Amino acid sequence: MKSIVCEKPYAFKMIESEKPVPKEGEALIRVRRIGICGTDIHAFGGNQPFFSYPRILGHELSGFIEDISENPEGLKAGDQVSIIPYLECGKCIACRGGKTNCCTDMKVLGVHAEGGMSEWITVPCDHLVRTEGLTLDQSAMIEPLSIGAHAVRRAAIHEGEVALVIGAGPIGLGVMAFAKEKGAKVIAMDMNDERLAFARKWAKVDHTLNVLENPLEKLAEMTKGDMPSVVFDATGNAKSMMNAFKYPAHGGRLIYVGLVKSDICFNDPEFHSKELTLMGSRNATRQDFDEVVNTLRNKRLDLSMYITHRAELDEMIDQFEGWLQPEAKVIKAIVEI
Repeated sequence: MKSIVCEKPYAFKMIESEKPVPKEGEALIRVRRIGICGTDIHAFGGNQPFFSYPRILGHELSGFIEDISENPEGLKAGDQVSIIPYLECGKCIACRGGKTNCCTDMKVLGVHAEGGMSEWITVPCDHLVRTEGLTLDQSAMIEPLSIGAHAVRRAAIHEGEVALVIGAGPIGLGVMAFAKEKGAKVIAMDMNDERLAFARKWAKVDHTLNVLENPLEKLAEMTKGDMPSVVFDATGNAKSMMNAFKYPAHGGRLIYVGLVKSDICFNDPEFHSKELTLMGSRNATRQDFDEVVNTLRNKRLDLSMYITHRAELDEMIDQFEGWLQPEAKVIKAIVEI
């Protein structure tokens, strides 16, 4: 079995290993698509929190069940599936409360456990989502889109609310799309005008704003002085995350979707005077996966523009660093097997 392992920062290697054998309660999945995400890029660059080397990356996955025992989910060999890559303990206070996405002993495939950048992977049966009617590409994109769906659900957005989304990368774009689904008026903010144009075209945002062009003044103009009542930061950039405290309205919410390996500080008088609510949004739950599946099945999201680059497994190592260059203009890259 071929796999690609990240041996250390900036070092990938193709390896050969035995095809895995599923244990009781697991399924053997023939992997067909692997999305490349910010976590993979940060791990490659040596700045991913909660990460150790060597590691097989890859947690945006789709494929087919090759072997599975009888299971409560009714899954069978041959089913096309997406994988929920967050392996929770099922016993801690978060899991008991239904928040399996922030388990105290979380193991995420491709981060804390070996991921899916391989020809086969074994996965617990209850971490599979049947995706008949969707393409393999769509099935692999359920995971990153579910991150955005979860953040929007955390924010409890209501119709007509003004939402600012900072960061027009793949995760931020998902936040924008699902905020629009909930009826929000969405402002996209980034420093890349091409990304902002894409957000307007793909996520149908209402306004775009370059962060280099006096954002406080522009946001005040756009909201008639109110400022956005909900702000999402999907940059994973410490400076952006700290600046984000300036943007919410009084009584508003700030949701950190991106993760940074750094400390964050803020001005307490400003935080208190606005009575802000600060939230972290981590991973997603099956509820979020199901919402994304329904959205894709109802053709309310077009992924033909979202996936911009692709490579075969044998080509990925040679192409990966090129995908990181701004001139490549990557929105989402995907590996095919």
